[in-house]
Amino acid sequence: MAESFSTDLLAPGDRLDAWLFQARQICGDCRFQFPRRPLFRGVIERRTIGGLELTRFSSTPLSFDKSPVLNAGSPQRNCIIITQLEGVRSYRQGAMLATLNPGDSTFVDSGLPWSSECGGLCSRLYLRVPLWLMQNRLHRGALPVLPRISGGRGLGATLFRLMTSLYQEADAFSPEESTSAVETYLEILSACLEGIDAAPSAGSRRGELAKHIEYFIERHLGEPSLSPAAIAEAAGVSVRHLHRLFASEGSSLGEHIRERRLQRCLSDIADPRFADRTITEISLFWGFSDSAHFSRCFKQRFGSSPRAFRARLANGSCGLVQPCLASPEGAARFPRLN
Repeated sequence: MAESFSTDLLAPGDRLDAWLFQARQICGDCRFQFPRRPLFRGVIERRTIGGLELTRFSSTPLSFDKSPVLNAGSPQRNCIIITQLEGVRSYRQGAMLATLNPGDSTFVDSGLPWSSECGGLCSRLYLRVPLWLMQNRLHRGALPVLPRISGGRGLGATLFRLMTSLYQEADAFSPEESTSAVETYLEILSACLEGIDAAPSAGSRRGELAKHIEYFIERHLGEPSLSPAAIAEAAGVSVRHLHRLFASEGSSLGEHIRERRLQRCLSDIADPRFADRTITEISLFWGFSDSAHFSRCFKQRFGSSPRAFRARLANGSCGLVQPCLASPEGAARFPRLN
């Protein structure tokens, strides 16, 4: 029997809390973030196919972090097969990143921390499959982490069409038919994974780890509490290893965070849309906890105090020792992990 929930049926002030209640019945204890909270709208539809839960989530922008606490042999440990229907959404688990376009598929191990983010309207299907069943039907003991299966053509396109058909016809199947349909889907998924190694190369792992670290830093840049311990935990590495990664690029983690914050502040100070914001408001927004310290860092980095920089921009001249940093072309780029 299908179950459906829509915020459109509720008063605007009740929508978010009601949606969170519904989502946590399915996802458990997730940490959600809503960049456009007052305008949030969402739909959750639940169906069953072959004894497995199949859920459609559709919403305005949201991101979440899921940090389950399950042991390796827990019977509640599932794989979540994700089928992207609308919008572009990023998924992260450990050091791996998968960005899905409509039609693409991937899966995550729900027993390990993972996160997801989308900047626009988004719709996707989640099929929860017990981990042991995935390993059995995919004929693999170790599963790949976040493999991206393109739905553009070939088997990937077939996989996408079959999943959408399973969702649409779930209530019309007999129990035997639904079981056979799921078995067929998993066989095609197994074929799509041919040639995808469960253990990526060292170079690939390092590149994905770098993306994950930079993503986490950018996402939490405005939080004064952003720390090496929090970054290391999110990336699944030790604090010592995290510092080594930045040292190998000739910088430190602290310098990198400070540089990213300074660049964001510089951009906002130079942006006419933020002319009504004070220098202090901008610096606090991007994670500086002390305006005097921010001014010293800004002057040391760019050769001018933030107030003088804003005044010179207003007069049509940057007046800095470096090229005018109000434009992206003039902005100094900080070394990135590769």
